[in-house]
Amino acid sequence: MLKGCYHNFYLRIAVFILLTIADTYFALRQEWIWFVPILAAWLFFLRLILLSDKRNAQKVAFMFDAIDNSDYAFQYATRGRSSNDKLVSESLNRITQILFQAKADAVQKEKYYELIMNCVNTGIIVLDDNGVIYQTNNEALRLLGLTVFTNVRQLARIDENLKTIIQNIQPGDKHQISFANERGNVHLSIRVSEMTLQEKHVRILAINDINSELDDKEIDSWIRLTRVLTHEIMNSVTPITSLSDTLLSLHQNADDEIRNGLEVISTTGKSLISFVESYRKFTHIPTPEPTLFYVQKFVERMVKLARHHTNFPNITITVSVEPSDLIVYADENLISQVVLNLLKNAMQAIGSEQENGLIEVNAYCNEEEAVLIEVSNNGPVIPQEEAEHIFVPFFTTKEGGSGIGLSISRQIMRLSGGSIALKSAPAAKRTTFVLTFP
Repeated sequence: MLKGCYHNFYLRIAVFILLTIADTYFALRQEWIWFVPILAAWLFFLRLILLSDKRNAQKVAFMFDAIDNSDYAFQYATRGRSSNDKLVSESLNRITQILFQAKADAVQKEKYYELIMNCVNTGIIVLDDNGVIYQTNNEALRLLGLTVFTNVRQLARIDENLKTIIQNIQPGDKHQISFANERGNVHLSIRVSEMTLQEKHVRILAINDINSELDDKEIDSWIRLTRVLTHEIMNSVTPITSLSDTLLSLHQNADDEIRNGLEVISTTGKSLISFVESYRKFTHIPTPEPTLFYVQKFVERMVKLARHHTNFPNITITVSVEPSDLIVYADENLISQVVLNLLKNAMQAIGSEQENGLIEVNAYCNEEEAVLIEVSNNGPVIPQEEAEHIFVPFFTTKEGGSGIGLSISRQIMRLSGGSIALKSAPAAKRTTFVLTFP
């Protein structure tokens, strides 16, 4: 067909050239009787060639206009056309189909890469030198606490220092930054690379949450330290206690001063052993055995237990679980220790003298489908200088407190694959602990 098309085209050109030569010949010889009809034939073939080229040019122009508007549905008719016109139409239809397939492949690859980006645990941000955001993934939005991110200026609402760092960070730089949002204190590490995208220089930021990493290292350090201390104390105190008891039994007739001294040594030693045993709980939490359980019944049972241990008539406890059939996959016995400890701490913080004491327990699912249990109270807000240390083992502000309750709670949540965080609101006079079960 292609050969036939070229044959027709060249035939027209050949006839046109022959007519030109013949017309010129008769014009030179002034034989006008032949010149006029040959000239008419020459004009006819010239118009035919021009119209054919114009029609094909219009077809090409229309095809590109349609492609610019993402219209790949049109097709040029080929039935009932001349061989030349048919070949042009079929060629343009084929070009359109190739371009359509190429665009479909590009869209599919784009969705594939976007799916991969949203599956990684690293936040990705692509931005130009003016701070315009080209692309982000879900993890980056979660880490920054945003739902839509189009320009670096939006970060000023979260933290001015965060905006400045991301706006000015350069390829090859590494930064760590901390700020506070609705999730509590956030610690991020940022790495930067660069590339040219659509003839524009862009930076690619890789953001990682180092909260869990820092917590794990801190907890592991405390566990190792606690094990060493309890081992050394037990090895030293146990023989002293045992020896004092033996001496008391052997020398029952000893004078009162000696007996009193031995009894003090024995009693103090036993108290110290009991004290050390309580800290062993921090390093010997059993492996969680998770099961599914309903949050509503679980929380109501914890409230009854907390009131049984510490009942203040001036304190109202409310429970809200949405939806009512919300379930959690965790070790119910271990989590009960955490929630019960938070409720007792909240009741002790409010005390018996504060009027209209209120404890609120709220459970719900967030956008990431994680289950959150919040325990809030309207007692005195924890000062910032104390809030930074409340999860540190042995740290306490209570008289006679051991400083182990919140440390054990954090360890239990860590072993359960979740987390515990403090979220204070001094303006609203609220202290809230948030348990997160992913």
